[in-house]
Amino acid sequence: MNPAQLLVLAFVTLVLLNFLVAIRMLKVRITEMRTRKIAPQKVALSAQRTERLQDSRASDNYNHLFELPVLFYALCLLAIATQHIPNWLPTLAFIFVISRIIHSLIQCTYNKVMHRFAVFLFGLFLLMGMWIGFALSYLSV
Repeated sequence: MNPAQLLVLAFVTLVLLNFLVAIRMLKVRITEMRTRKIAPQKVALSAQRTERLQDSRASDNYNHLFELPVLFYALCLLAIATQHIPNWLPTLAFIFVISRIIHSLIQCTYNKVMHRFAVFLFGLFLLMGMWIGFALSYLSV
């Protein structure tokens, strides 16, 4: 595979994680609503969901997958659009994706905040480095 294909594969892998967490969120939410006999309209707003639903791990994680990863998607798209993909970028992209998978696994299961926070910080600093490295490498061409 060439670097662009590898970058697309990392991108698609993170998108698939979004779908998996969405399915998990739906399963958890529907099961809880059925078990506790909560009418769908009673949780129409986020404040109502917070008040009535007890397990928000998958839902919270789903939201987190649209925060920091947006900058990852933007970097991937920019690299592909400019046809400037440094050799190191696909490798770091996969490491970032792995960090998001680990973050999701922690948050959707035992949800130990300090474990999740450590993985978040790792991914944050990695992504910052990727952006800085990409910018410097693009500007020096």
